[in-house]
Amino acid sequence: MWHDLSIALALLLIVEGVFPFLSPERLRKALVAIHQLSDTQMRFVGLTSMLLGVVLLYFFNY
Repeated sequence: MWHDLSIALALLLIVEGVFPFLSPERLRKALVAIHQLSDTQMRFVGLTSMLLGVVLLYFFNY
């Protein structure tokens, strides 16, 4: 289990690092736009992201 978790963390860091590396200015603009969202909108984005992740895990594992 810990091996899989460490691989998932490493992949997360790689994916998260691609955006600032390729286009730091676009990332700044996106972060400003995110900062302007209300708490309700942020919660909706977070919930949608989690649900999409669960659906993808389900399909990839079956």
